[in-house]
Order: sequence, then structure tokens, then C-alpha cells
Amino acid sequence: MADVNPGDRPLSPHLSIYRPQLSSITSILTRITGNALIVAVVLVVWWLFAAATSPEYFEMANGLMTSWFGDLVMTLALWGVWYHYLAGLRHLYFDAGHGLDIPTATKLGWGVVIGSVVLTIITLFLV
Repeated sequence: MADVNPGDRPLSPHLSIYRPQLSSITSILTRITGNALIVAVVLVVWWLFAAATSPEYFEMANGLMTSWFGDLVMTLALWGVWYHYLAGLRHLYFDAGHGLDIPTATKLGWGVVIGSVVLTIITLFLV
């Protein structure tokens, strides 16, 4: 019968020695931004619903959306749109079998992160 006592062996991968790579962080951020964009869309739909309901209800919704908190949420949503878009392009590039070596994947990861911030700033200045 097999030995059921695992002994003092560490778990695999052991969390105290594991160092996250950029590719895993960008993958996790893609999932987070996708879900966060759902929340932002719900807020925008709520704002539009309030505009169609009554002036008083719209005042309340518009007050929240134009406050510092609403500006922060919409700015982060804008960054999420750009990040999710660039990460999707990166994923399509990987699906075509290109850029799968570690140095290229790292460069593309930094390109997604830096590109999304730059495109967010450009969009904020244009709008």
C-alpha cells in the first residue's frame, strides 16, 4: 500500500518561494479588468435608466457619476478597456504561434501595461 504520510515536504508550488511572472500577472489583470468592466457598464446603464425615469432620480445618479468617485471609477474603466483590448491583441498574437518565447512574451506584457496607461492618458486629454 502507498505511504499516506507526506512527511515534511513543501506544497507544490511552495508559495514562499514562488515568484509571479509578468505573464501570469497580465493574465490575472485581464480577468480582473474584464469583470470590472461589467460593473462599469452596469453603472452606466443605471445612469441612463435614471435619465429615462425622472429628473430627481437622474440628479441623484448624475451626482454620483460626476463626483470624484464616479470620475475615478470611469477613469479606471477607461484604463480597463484599453488594457483588455491590448491584452486581447496580445492573446491573438500568441494564438497565431508567435511571441511565445520568454523574452518576447515579457516585452509584449510590458507593452500591454505601458500602452494601456499611455492610451488612457491620451484619451483623457482628447475627451
